[in-house]
Amino acid sequence: MFTGIIACTGQLSDRQPHGEDQTLTITAPDFDFSACNLGDSIAVNGVCLTAVALDTHTFSADVSVETLTHTTLGALALGDRVNLESALTLSTPLGGHLVSGHVDGVGELLSRKQDARSERLTFRAPDALSRYIAAKGSITIDGVSLTVNNVTEHTFSVNIVPHTLARTIIDDYQINTAVNLEVDLLARYIERLLQDKESTPTLSLERLRALGY
Repeated sequence: MFTGIIACTGQLSDRQPHGEDQTLTITAPDFDFSACNLGDSIAVNGVCLTAVALDTHTFSADVSVETLTHTTLGALALGDRVNLESALTLSTPLGGHLVSGHVDGVGELLSRKQDARSERLTFRAPDALSRYIAAKGSITIDGVSLTVNNVTEHTFSVNIVPHTLARTIIDDYQINTAVNLEVDLLARYIERLLQDKESTPTLSLERLRALGY
């Protein structure tokens, strides 16, 4: 699990193919990977990856064809910047929201404009994800925890404050930039609870008490 609060940015320094899979190496001068262990989870642009090699300022991870196909990691070029976050621990302040690191889909930047000292960015979301995105709800864009401002049928907008622009790769975005999206965990679980009402007991106070809540 992650919080969506980016520790720093790094860059893709190597890509080694292994058939359809690949090993990606990330270099980050501001990230001390010596505090991590082999097998630890590190989020790269919001994608949870498992460290298979570590050095002081680099780490490598094996990336499956599934991840390369359904996230933006497969399109990264050598030297491209990425957002980095180490996994949440019980002592980590939850400054953002609970993020799984499992990308739900890829969105696209439609517009960006100045909004006082912030910037307002509008994205197109895949049709299958639009129903999970709500005004004032949370969304993760390339691993960054953000609050949704406005929602239409197929788009949503967020405001990016100067600190976030300076600490993440969002300032690199151009029109049509593809981004990894992860919707709020609660929205997905609520939908699942409401599915198949005939075969699933009705969610009620009595049902919650019976489940130990």
